[in-house]
Amino acid sequence: MAKDKNDDNPFAALEALRATLPAAPTPPVKPDGKKPKPPKAAPARAVVRIERKGRAGKEATIVEKLTLSDAELETWLREMKTAFGCGGSVEDGALVLHGDQRERVVAHLEKLGVAKIIRG
Repeated sequence: MAKDKNDDNPFAALEALRATLPAAPTPPVKPDGKKPKPPKAAPARAVVRIERKGRAGKEATIVEKLTLSDAELETWLREMKTAFGCGGSVEDGALVLHGDQRERVVAHLEKLGVAKIIRG
């Protein structure tokens, strides 16, 4: 007697059950074929300034007046540190980046959708 090719496959019985599964929901797709990301509300304004005082003469770029939660501040800081290749931290609700990063920070904040950026 000839063997059926499905006799050797341990998953053949599962293949028959595939038809009984419900259809998966299809996520919305943009015209370019990518899934849309949920929009994150950017803060309305930010103040970008440079500081040397109390830092042993070293420059630090301070980004303040961002109305973000602590978790969002950490996320923004991580993105900026990676993008600019510098160190930094969150101090008293402000982002502190090592070095003079003012121009790069302003461009990055504009890209993120911050409406008003004050250079101090």
